[in-house]
Amino acid sequence: MRKSNKYLATAAAALLTVLPSLASAEVTVLGWPGGPEEVALRAASKLYNSKADVSEDNKVELIFFSRDGFYDKLQADLAAGTDAFDANLLATYSIGRYAPYLKPVTLSDNAAEVFGDAVLKTMQFEGQQFGVPTDLSLHFLYYRTDLIQELLEDASQHEKYGDISEEYLGVRLSPKDPDNWTWQDFAANALYFTKSVNSDSPTRYGTVLQLKNLLFNMMVFHSLPRAYGADWMDGDGNITVDSEAFREALGLFKILVDAGATPKDSFSYEYAEANAAFGAGQVAAMMQWNAAAADLTDADKTPVTATVTATIAPPTGPEGRFTHVHGLGLGVNASGKNVAGAEAFVQWLSTAEAATTYALNGGAPGLSANVVAGIASERPDLVPLGQFASNYGFVMNGGTSAKALSVYELQAKEFTGFLSGGQSLDEALAKTATGMAELLK
Repeated sequence: MRKSNKYLATAAAALLTVLPSLASAEVTVLGWPGGPEEVALRAASKLYNSKADVSEDNKVELIFFSRDGFYDKLQADLAAGTDAFDANLLATYSIGRYAPYLKPVTLSDNAAEVFGDAVLKTMQFEGQQFGVPTDLSLHFLYYRTDLIQELLEDASQHEKYGDISEEYLGVRLSPKDPDNWTWQDFAANALYFTKSVNSDSPTRYGTVLQLKNLLFNMMVFHSLPRAYGADWMDGDGNITVDSEAFREALGLFKILVDAGATPKDSFSYEYAEANAAFGAGQVAAMMQWNAAAADLTDADKTPVTATVTATIAPPTGPEGRFTHVHGLGLGVNASGKNVAGAEAFVQWLSTAEAATTYALNGGAPGLSANVVAGIASERPDLVPLGQFASNYGFVMNGGTSAKALSVYELQAKEFTGFLSGGQSLDEALAKTATGMAELLK
């Protein structure tokens, strides 16, 4: 216990040493350091501070500390009851971890019209709103337009396509426009464009799966089982991971792995490796984070494939079309010195004025169609981001809990064990269900 208290005191003291100007701050906001998030937050807070109805007592001062160990340091400070900041960064998968130390917030009356319900849910825990969403991450399906167009237009290839899908998937499929793909179509396309399956394929692999034992890779995977109706828990809190939905999804990935439709070393792949394989022209289509779009469609950064790369929402399944979504946002520290001022700032951040200012200065908020239309010429990348989040976004039941990251880690370990051949599907799902019951009880 003495060691724990010493750590908390040390962490709080370390934070205070990097905040020499706090004495003059009236509403102190701890943001995400570096990158477009910091630039965007600085611009938004500058506008807020310039408003005539914001008193000197409620003007915002921003503070930042290193990304390294950020979430652990933040939890230590909040648990110690720090009043060094009034509002602080949140992430969807860590809200439950900090909820005991935060004050639920009331957003602007138009918040749902600005963001949409699916985006607002990324900052909710146990039915309460704990923050305003500022930056969004979700998944796109990236595909080669040149390859798909040639396949669609050349009827002589369609019989082989049907033969391959029937052999590996047990159903005879025909080529389709990717915007109409089911997950079976995605798999059929991946098999067809794999050299070891189809010797005439112009690419070595049909897809690239991120299979490293890593929690963020699980987030990429989840859009597939969700389309089959998967969730972590039912409404009564019962763990539902050992379900037909997860079995179908893992089984489909296993077919692609065993057929060689993804690189053999995919079990060491995450974000960067998948981008490299796709950008080198080795892959026909892949699921990837929206953040990759800027580089993969930039001819200077990705000269081989940029001009023939397109993005759409993930494929559909029996229960619909879905994409995992999570976000960064700001919540209110219940122990802050100026809680009321922090609440007012967070509420303003949920207005169209604040959200568009944030977006025009490099942020990535998930905006509704009506709001993003006004800035589409300056930020065209945000149009599909908001559209996909509003129409297809989901957060698993339990995905904002205190143990959410641990659940992702558990699934990554057990599911990777199955996909790599280390254990059976029954074993993987049983271990996952047992572990999740302990974590989410």
